[in-house]
Amino acid sequence: MTSATMPQPSTADTYAHRALTLIAQHRLLTTTQIHQMLMPHTPPRKIHKVLGPLRADGLIAHTVLGGKSGLQAHFLTAAGAQTVGDWPELRGRHATTISNPAAASLRAAHTLTGVRAHLAFLADARARGDEYQPLDWMPEVTHRLPDTGGEDRLIADAVFHYTAVHPRRLHYRAFVEIDRTTMSSERLARKLIAYARFHDYTPLPPGRRGTIADQTATLAWQRFYPRFPRVLFVLTGASRATLSNRIADLRHMTADHDLVARFAAHAPLGAAVLEDLEAHGPTSPVWTPLAGPAEPRSWMQL
Repeated sequence: MTSATMPQPSTADTYAHRALTLIAQHRLLTTTQIHQMLMPHTPPRKIHKVLGPLRADGLIAHTVLGGKSGLQAHFLTAAGAQTVGDWPELRGRHATTISNPAAASLRAAHTLTGVRAHLAFLADARARGDEYQPLDWMPEVTHRLPDTGGEDRLIADAVFHYTAVHPRRLHYRAFVEIDRTTMSSERLARKLIAYARFHDYTPLPPGRRGTIADQTATLAWQRFYPRFPRVLFVLTGASRATLSNRIADLRHMTADHDLVARFAAHAPLGAAVLEDLEAHGPTSPVWTPLAGPAEPRSWMQL
């Protein structure tokens, strides 16, 4: 049978495949978020025709958020994770299962806040004609740092890949840290130290622990990225004054910590309020640089 005569997947099957992929990648998504990623130009009710069969087949489950609002957040079941395990779109990514709706509710606030930031970039890219797709945002990316003398790993809330098309093609990568004001400002600022350690980290070969690293060896980040990604902090969950103070603390850490200050000379660092991203778009001047003058600018101009 030739490719021309082979049966082609229906539109419904294609949407179901994409929806399952999105839920696998992002761990937890509300109905509205799936609609915005998958079929933003169709009536919202159509997404239910995609999700209903996936739920009936036992591939996804959901939890209800927000009390009486009835907001549903969807996650993979064990059967769903097994189904997507060898899909090429998810190669290298572990499909995380959530054991039950209660567990989903516990992780919903942080996960869905990150998706809100992702959707702000996605809407902006679509308006600009840039190349950025729903799967270009990868949550919970871990890098090991066993020889740095600090924490033994860096866990970024997300890493995204973005290609600007106009006025010329430029490729961007960014680490994203989501801050809902649930940790101390000092602990948030210390994340900059972990990124600075990762920037300088050269893994030592087995048997050479405790020796000086070979300066000609490959830096750890160069195994994953052609250029070190910029680091973007997205803040929400408090008053404007509180968020401004937390951004100021990030700037103080960048200026006062020698390792972070050196790191800032090589990697763009910035912070913005999530609601500003949603209202104005990430390419608007809503980002405060963490080094140098504090004049707001686009995330691409950091």
